[in-house]
Amino acid sequence: MKTRREALVDKTLEQVQARLLGEIRHWDQRANDLKAREEAGKGGDKLNSANARKRADDLNERLQKRRAELALERQISTRPPTVLGGCLVVPLGWFATVSAAEDVVSLRETPPLYGTADREVERHAMEGVLAHERSFGFEPRDVSKENRGYDIESRYPKGHAKAGQLRFIEVKGRVQDADTITVTKNEILTALNKPDDFILAVVLFGPNGAGRPCYLGRPFEQEPDFATASVTFRLKDLLARGETPNA
Repeated sequence: MKTRREALVDKTLEQVQARLLGEIRHWDQRANDLKAREEAGKGGDKLNSANARKRADDLNERLQKRRAELALERQISTRPPTVLGGCLVVPLGWFATVSAAEDVVSLRETPPLYGTADREVERHAMEGVLAHERSFGFEPRDVSKENRGYDIESRYPKGHAKAGQLRFIEVKGRVQDADTITVTKNEILTALNKPDDFILAVVLFGPNGAGRPCYLGRPFEQEPDFATASVTFRLKDLLARGETPNA
């Protein structure tokens, strides 16, 4: 950036000087010529030497001002980086080594999944919701790999008031003690654009495996800011806010 900016400033300065210096020389010479005519008693021109000299001085002042402005544009300094987050990555082998030591029993357990669910949890959560949908006669289809803002398209069964229509389900899997849940901006916007057909399905995992899916309708109240990539909610508050949609 510094190299490009300096090259642009140098080119601009060269063009400014070439134009203004040429005009300054012109009016300086014109002022001298008019002064000589006036001293020889040959005045009477519409433009006198004083006005020509003023134009030359004004152009010179303008040149100095532009030089100062361009000198400031060359002064480029980098700002200190802003750290938005951090991540601690611990190899799985470290836990295996620690669990072998009898004096660190408290470290034997695998850390709970308080952040993003791993692939196994996601898979079990998806299977649970798909099975739950089928049990009510819906026809669910997994579209999680298509980044549509939801994971499952589920068609209403025959005999239902919305028979043949689709509802859209975003699936989140979490352990029972998890405090937060993260939702992408795309998922929030999809929920707000399809308020009557969007469902947030939360599947909690305990010691005995996955629990029954908890369905939340209209889980979000407002769209995120333009620059937001995802939003982290307190799971307890989100579960309390959502409505339980009818099957």
